[in-house]
Amino acid sequence: MARYKPRAKKLRLAKAMQHTKWAPLWIVPKMNRGLKRVHPSRYTRVKRSWRRTKTRV
Repeated sequence: MARYKPRAKKLRLAKAMQHTKWAPLWIVPKMNRGLKRVHPSRYTRVKRSWRRTKTRV
């Protein structure tokens, strides 16, 4: 990748990095009503891994 990146490309890469994060921990009991212990990544909207899917930036 280039050493100097345009601002728009940096913003797209930053947004793609946010798609790898978990949901906040307070979401889990709210969604399950405290019934089950579930991993927070289940409730993230978009899941992306650097191995599985590549970003088309």
